[in-house]
This record gives sequence, C-alpha cells and structure tokens, in this order.
Amino acid sequence: MSTEHIYAGKVLILNRETVALPNGQSTELEIIRHPGASAVVPITGDGTVVLIRQFRHAAGGFIYEIPAGKLHPQEDPRLCAARELEEEIGYQAGQLDLLTSIWTAPGFTDEVIHIYRGTDLKPGRQHLDDDEVLEVVEWPLEKAMAGIQDGTIRDAKTIIGLQLVFLASHF
Repeated sequence: MSTEHIYAGKVLILNRETVALPNGQSTELEIIRHPGASAVVPITGDGTVVLIRQFRHAAGGFIYEIPAGKLHPQEDPRLCAARELEEEIGYQAGQLDLLTSIWTAPGFTDEVIHIYRGTDLKPGRQHLDDDEVLEVVEWPLEKAMAGIQDGTIRDAKTIIGLQLVFLASHF
C-alpha cells in the first residue's frame, strides 16, 4: 500500500511498509530488502568438508561457516557460488549442485540464500575482500555434524547445507 525508504546501504535497504494482509487488515512492517546470496558446501573426494572460521562482528567473534557471498545485480546464483568458493577458500568446483534455496528470516527480510554442494574440487586462487577475516578449516563431514550438535556450528545456512549433504550421503 505504501513504502517509506529509511536507509540504503552497501548490503541492504530498510523500508517501513504499510501492507494489506490476506485477512483484510493492514499493518506497518519494517522490511530489510536484500539482493540474496549463494553458499557452497565444498566436499573433497574423501568426504572432507572445507569450512571457514570467519570473524563476524554481529555474532560477537569468529564463527564456522560454509563459503558464501552476496549476489551482484542480475547475477546467476551458480556463478556467485563459484566466485565465492574460489575467493574465500581458494578452490574451484568441477560440479556445483543446487541443494536448496532458503529464506533466511522471512519475518523481516526477503533475503534468499541458494545453497550448493561443490565437488571435484581443484586448487584455485584465494582472494579475500578487505573486510574478510577468516581461516580455512577442513573437517571430516562427521566432525562437522558433531559441531552442529554441540553448538560449535551455529550459522543457519551452514547447518542446512551440511545436513543436506550428510543426508544425501547416508540415505
């Protein structure tokens, strides 16, 4: 019904939107508009998953994640996944298979993350952005799954991606 633009930054846009609900009521919502992202669960031939331990100010320090990054305007999510994989961990994937696409927090944002499995990994060239502080970590998939259970891995896209890869390899 109406939109008030509150803020536009490098990563997101914040709007206050008045909307008509399916029940006939109207309400005012604060909505973050985001271009979306792609993420990759990189798996080596022996079942090792390549993760990153990355500094995230909003999370209060370092967290474990799968490589991921924001889509450029009109960018194919598969190309974004391939780009982020090489930029963050220095690998190229011979095969990228879409596992799922998720809404990160649909109560307040339209962000969608496309999650891929990356296999047939070959060395590429890592080239981090200035704001990326991370280390590459290689774990057996079972250790990563244990990290989900014990709270070491708490990032939602990472949990979903790892669980989908684990389920596909065990059923």
